[in-house]
Amino acid sequence: MELGFVIDQRRCIGCHACTVACKAENDVPLGEFRTWVKYTEKGTFPQVRRHFTVLRCNHCDEAPCVEICPVVALHKRPDAIVDLDRDLCIGCRACMQACPYDAIYLNPHTLVAEKCHFCAHRTELGLEPACVVVCPEEAIVAGDVSDPGSKIATLIREQPTSRRRLEKGTKPRVWYVDALEESLTPGAAAEPSMWLWSDRRRAPRPVPGWEEPLDLRTTLNADHPPAWGWHIWLYLWTKNVAAGLMLLAPLYAVLGVPNGGGALPEIFALAFLAVTGFLLVHDLGRPERFLKILFHPNAKSWLVKGTWVLVGFGALTSGALVLQLLEQPQIAQILRWINLPFAALASGYTALLFAQCRGRDLWIEQGLFAQLVLQAGALGGLFGLMLLRRAEDPGLFAPMAVAAFALSFANLAWTVVKLRGARESDGAARARDLILASRGIIPAFTGLAAAAVAAALALLNSRSADIAMLGLLGCAGLSIGLLLYERAFVNAGQEAPIS
Repeated sequence: MELGFVIDQRRCIGCHACTVACKAENDVPLGEFRTWVKYTEKGTFPQVRRHFTVLRCNHCDEAPCVEICPVVALHKRPDAIVDLDRDLCIGCRACMQACPYDAIYLNPHTLVAEKCHFCAHRTELGLEPACVVVCPEEAIVAGDVSDPGSKIATLIREQPTSRRRLEKGTKPRVWYVDALEESLTPGAAAEPSMWLWSDRRRAPRPVPGWEEPLDLRTTLNADHPPAWGWHIWLYLWTKNVAAGLMLLAPLYAVLGVPNGGGALPEIFALAFLAVTGFLLVHDLGRPERFLKILFHPNAKSWLVKGTWVLVGFGALTSGALVLQLLEQPQIAQILRWINLPFAALASGYTALLFAQCRGRDLWIEQGLFAQLVLQAGALGGLFGLMLLRRAEDPGLFAPMAVAAFALSFANLAWTVVKLRGARESDGAARARDLILASRGIIPAFTGLAAAAVAAALALLNSRSADIAMLGLLGCAGLSIGLLLYERAFVNAGQEAPIS
């Protein structure tokens, strides 16, 4: 048996009975939806038609939410239903970012994810889902798609159908008959600051350079607030500081820095790594849930793989610190080189995690791994100038300043080119323009430029006191700049509509 839905938009009258029945059957919280009706109006007065579109989980055959879930709370059943085990869910909200259909929400009372589960408690008894039973026009058809004699299979075979966002490769199991294509395409229609009968949770930010169509307007939809906030963009920064310090630490001995800089790089890297871990655990709302990642892991999820990477990176960094404290700098240097790929992966694995967030076009663009490693290198270079400013030979700072300047400038140039480069999709293009419209983007670029200039000036002046001042300016500029950029990147990626 392979269950699926057909939504016959020829019959739908937009009565919202399916929404109400779903809420009553599954105790859906106020303001959240497992199924909802979107209104899209096409044409100009007086020739205007309102189109209804029923939206819900698509129970995808290649469900990205199942792949990214770190604890196998989401799973694909033999009957093709994508179900969710609320007892396993840790509330990380990664599934909400992976879903290209806005079909998952976080229950504000239990702090776990919830979604349509095809009313599995009914289908297992041979009953139809509540939304199917209550629809007065029989516009919602559920059944076994693999049975050629079933009503749903006959509709799919005999009627032209469409499905949502096939370009995402999810193989959705919800088919639409006579649906307005623009209603199935996120962002195709103009969106007002308030809905037909209600205020919006968050009015859309205008996108500079984007002209909204005059004859196509979404007048009712379900609002979906950002799933990730300050914990995530701050974690990106603290993790990159830790990784950047250890990316460059093996080079100190090669450049002739006495004792390879001692234990300072490891001490500060571990401090920032500890803050990173705190942010990730605190973001769950109930920190004890983090243990489920260790004891019930989904090896396909980069949330799990990233945890393993950070544990390995922390263990090797701790080992190098112990060796430095035991006055074994040569062995510590060997461990630093062994730790180098772990440092690079600790910085860049987030790109692989974001690649599993198929709902966010901005985050899945090519080149993010290299960009994150470059950001880490720039942070590590300038923090290194600060940590090692008291070296006996100030002249040793010249090659370090060269590296810091090159990495800072390259990071600034990469960021500008990326924001102004070729657009891989409309969603990513819209998100990039939202980044450029962010209030913090000018301070962000000012900070990145200040870091590059400070490192360049440090290169021209070998006196340690001056280098300390310039290093401080560079660290402050780069820290503020990258922090503001990460904030804009995370927020803008979630502002582009996906339903």
